[in-house]
Amino acid sequence: MPKADAIVPPAVIGFVGLGKMGLPMAGRLLAAGFAVHGFDPVADARAALAASGGVACATAAEAAAGAAAVITMLPDGDIVRSVMLGGATPVAAAMEPGAILIEMSSSAPLATRSLGADLAAVGLGIVDAPVSGGVKKAVAGTLSIMVGGAVDAIARVPAILAAMGAAVFETGGLGSAHAMKALNNYVSAAGLIAACEAVRIGADFGLDPAVMTDILNVSTGRNNTTENKLKAFILNEAYDSGFGLALMTKDIGIAADLATALDRPAPFSRTVAEFARRALDNLGPTADHTEVDRYLGRLKT
Repeated sequence: MPKADAIVPPAVIGFVGLGKMGLPMAGRLLAAGFAVHGFDPVADARAALAASGGVACATAAEAAAGAAAVITMLPDGDIVRSVMLGGATPVAAAMEPGAILIEMSSSAPLATRSLGADLAAVGLGIVDAPVSGGVKKAVAGTLSIMVGGAVDAIARVPAILAAMGAAVFETGGLGSAHAMKALNNYVSAAGLIAACEAVRIGADFGLDPAVMTDILNVSTGRNNTTENKLKAFILNEAYDSGFGLALMTKDIGIAADLATALDRPAPFSRTVAEFARRALDNLGPTADHTEVDRYLGRLKT
């Protein structure tokens, strides 16, 4: 049985950010019996929510009004802070006393702690709950979700998170989940770059990239890229996984910046971050993250 103050269906959830991930996540909440009031600046996204049974709102503040919890799924923490506390109609001012923010964006952990302090000052709770798994798992409701925050705050949101994810991991205090998400994406990015580079070296030597992939996947070099990306998106030069290089670059930077803030030497994270920035500059802001392989192909000795 959920605790008395846990948020369960048919409670109203405000959802701000109905992009590639946010819209299917909102759909999973609707399927679980929650009422979803959502906002996105893109009209088609709002229309898609309404077509799925949600309530499309004209502003983020309107989506938050009367909601037991507000979910933010936005590009970065600066935008989250602006939406929550900035402008003429900040979301925080529209939220009910005692309501809770579930910050599911990929944000900087120290900034999340700062936002938490500001929200606490006006009587609002917060947990950080970023996700891993991509659009396919968002649609299926099988995301991996990391959640950080005060114990009593986390105790309010299990039913909400369970509607969107198959695995939920409590990571510690506020900001810890955002730290874990950034570190996970750094490790994933390092594996992507290494796999693409290795396959290109092998191809130059005469190895078959498809055979290389098969061997990597039954050997110690196996990683998420070898299993799920090389054949599906990279070897065929489709480069359409749906996750942007700009977002990957941001997440690696968050991990590297966290190391700096903690005075933790982490030279390889800086190397990976710099490589990603150079690839992004070369490929442009709309590039898919798998296009780092294309960038490797452009490099000259």
